Amino acid sequence: MKLTETLEDFYTIKVNGMPENLRKEIGHFNVFKLDDFVGNTCKPFPYTRKDFYKISLIIGKNKVHYADKIVEIEDQALFFANPQIPYNWEQIDENQTGFFCIFTDAFFSQYGHLKEYPLFQPGGNPIVPISRELAESLKVVYLKMFDEINSDYAFKYDVLRNLVFEIIHLALKTQTVTTSLYSKSNATIRISSLFLELLERQFPIESISQQVNFRSPSDYASQLNVHVNHLNKALKETTGKTTSQIISERIVQEAMILLKQTNWNINEIAWCLGFEELSHFINFFKKNVQVSPKTYRVTEIV
Repeated sequence: MKLTETLEDFYTIKVNGMPENLRKEIGHFNVFKLDDFVGNTCKPFPYTRKDFYKISLIIGKNKVHYADKIVEIEDQALFFANPQIPYNWEQIDENQTGFFCIFTDAFFSQYGHLKEYPLFQPGGNPIVPISRELAESLKVVYLKMFDEINSDYAFKYDVLRNLVFEIIHLALKTQTVTTSLYSKSNATIRISSLFLELLERQFPIESISQQVNFRSPSDYASQLNVHVNHLNKALKETTGKTTSQIISERIVQEAMILLKQTNWNINEIAWCLGFEELSHFINFFKKNVQVSPKTYRVTEIV
């Protein structure tokens, strides 16, 4: 069972051919019209992780399956997908249009801090409903991407990176942000960012031989060389949650993904997520999801 769709898969299955520069470039970027990927004759987007980032401007009624959630888009929205979380989307009506760009992590190497933006973090909100006016402005940004990528300008990829950040900041300004990471001290931000990076480095789980290395707050504090109380205080200030809450939420999210996306038995999933005893995993899952892993798997598979 293939758990992750690669860039090569995307081009082979959906675009009928891979660009010559895909393997030559350290980082990859491309932009597409969504209209070419909708309709009865187009291949569906499978519910999988992708090994690349994707920012979509979706105009039309749709349903997005993202991790353990299903979100309906009534009119128009931006959708920010990252390599950690599986997703797919289905069109509800025939009137669909929009754009999307895809890029690898390497494309932004040493250029900004992409992973620090809440839109790309597993606990963030990746779907941003937008107004018609903003959708029209975003169309212009995507059309600029087409112009740049087809140009001979020597620094066109720098321009494209700036256009991606323009979309990100327009989305962030649109969202209602109740807790601002950037209003905190630099030291607090740094500790929180390092913790979240260390947490995410353990995912995705893509093999039954892969197991998370760190499960407790003290495990993470030890790795970051800080006292566990100091780590907990920093996370409380930046996220409003305790270290244990954040770890548990991420473990639950990954458990839901594996139950939905794989045919691994529940004991294998429990071991991968750091539970030596199956009963401990079942109790943990029931406490957080209110149903057993078996019941969730039966009722939630898409």
